[in-house]
Amino acid sequence: MTQHFTAPDRLTAKTGTQWWRDAVIYQVYPRSFADGNGDGMGDLEGVRARLPYLRDLGVDAVWLSPFYASPQADAGYDVADYRAIDPMFGTLHDADALIRDAHELGLRIIVDLVPNHSSDQHEWFKRALAEGPGSPLRARYHFRPGKGADGELPPNDWESIFGGPAWTRTADGQWYLHLFAPEQPDLNWDHPAVADEFRSILRFWLDMGVDGFRIDVAHGLVKAAGLPDIGGHDQLKLLGADVMPFFDQDGVHAIYRSWRTILDEYDGERIAVAEAWTPTVERTANYVRPDELHQAFNFQYLGAPWDAAALREVIDVSLAAMRPVGAPATWVLSNHDVTRHATRFANPSGLGTQLRTPGDRELGLRRARAATLLMLALPGSAYVYQGEELGLPDVTDLPDEVRQDPSFFRAAGQDGFRDGCRVPIPWTVEGSSYGFGSGGSWLPQPASWGKLSVEAQSGDPDSTLELYRRAIAARRAHPGLGAGSDVRWLDAPEGVLAFARDGFVCTVNLTGRLVSLPLPGRALLASGPFTVDGDRFELPGDTTVWWTV
Repeated sequence: MTQHFTAPDRLTAKTGTQWWRDAVIYQVYPRSFADGNGDGMGDLEGVRARLPYLRDLGVDAVWLSPFYASPQADAGYDVADYRAIDPMFGTLHDADALIRDAHELGLRIIVDLVPNHSSDQHEWFKRALAEGPGSPLRARYHFRPGKGADGELPPNDWESIFGGPAWTRTADGQWYLHLFAPEQPDLNWDHPAVADEFRSILRFWLDMGVDGFRIDVAHGLVKAAGLPDIGGHDQLKLLGADVMPFFDQDGVHAIYRSWRTILDEYDGERIAVAEAWTPTVERTANYVRPDELHQAFNFQYLGAPWDAAALREVIDVSLAAMRPVGAPATWVLSNHDVTRHATRFANPSGLGTQLRTPGDRELGLRRARAATLLMLALPGSAYVYQGEELGLPDVTDLPDEVRQDPSFFRAAGQDGFRDGCRVPIPWTVEGSSYGFGSGGSWLPQPASWGKLSVEAQSGDPDSTLELYRRAIAARRAHPGLGAGSDVRWLDAPEGVLAFARDGFVCTVNLTGRLVSLPLPGRALLASGPFTVDGDRFELPGDTTVWWTV
């Protein structure tokens, strides 16, 4: 049975108690969530209409990916106006109505903020180009003369994360920096006008009533002085051990301390979460010191394979890193930039975040369900990406001609297949877009989508959707779940994880074989069937069970 919570219980009960320390936060990718006006593209009206679904799912907050005015060169992560809504998503009135409705339902709203770069259609950048060399506005970006006899070479050897040089030459001969697409020029955070502008943008949305911000590329705002060459390093190891001169520079922390001062001025415990790809969890912890941001995504956990030893290590390291700074750990399995975990885990050999072969669908779903219960049992805050509660796999067979991921069109960059996790989600069993909207969908949906829809799964006790609903409700109700900073590991066979919290035990069998274990208590919830025999229980492979003790 789905457990419902009234708005007063969900919002006011946690006021003053740091709600974000144990929050379950649901990521909405607006263009793929729900289409309210029938044009084939998701929008704020569609999100607003589906807020009761998110209330019933039991989440605490909704994180909205960008909906700002944008040419959409990178799905809205190229912002032309940070105070306006792109017409494809609606209007400021729609945003205001969405925020108000969410609050009435007991949901908080977190919006994406993109401070590392703007769109090349931002008024600052357009004027900088039009005014030419010497324009004061060029100092708000990274314009440089080129190298070579005629300045024909880029100013340094940096490469774009999307592939190719990180520099584009203008008609007047100067070059500008863009760590992502050429349509996304990097802002110069050494310029006081940039810092002033974003403090104003923060206040604009806080005054609108948003409850927090997800900070895109939070590790990239400050570049090393002088923009030095990498010198032979491969900057695509940004997820590995190397600290690059354009990422994770210590200067970013002064920016976030100034932002924290603003957030603390507002009531209701407004928060900020960093998308900070750092070489270690310890470096990530620097972003969530007491006077900086509240949370940071745990990408080391997201990238961990389905392996007991590897998961235990990253859990221990994550909790240990957050403990000294007093911040909650965060846990996430999927988002709009990586292959959905139901597909990653379907491939027994090689579970990287961009692995996208179809694999064994049944195996992937079984592991995804088990991974969900493991994630929701850990102390801290959890993030859920839209559609994972339906067990959606990546769509791996999209034709090249329908793809829109900009990195797909640039050689040697990211994988380029992020469209596979962005296909609009299914709401109904039938219909041209399975309930997404009346006008089709901007990316084609598989024929199997109807069987995975909200309509098909609602009320089915064995469905993944009902598993999520029960798990989130149990997590809210059980005193041993949610916030915390530690777990107590229990003895378990190789390939099995077992840990205890206050009055609670979680057991996960990450092997492919049946395991017999001592019965730890009364079963609370399980990701799949298991059997009890006297004082022992038989736990199938790739299955998680929650126990009360």
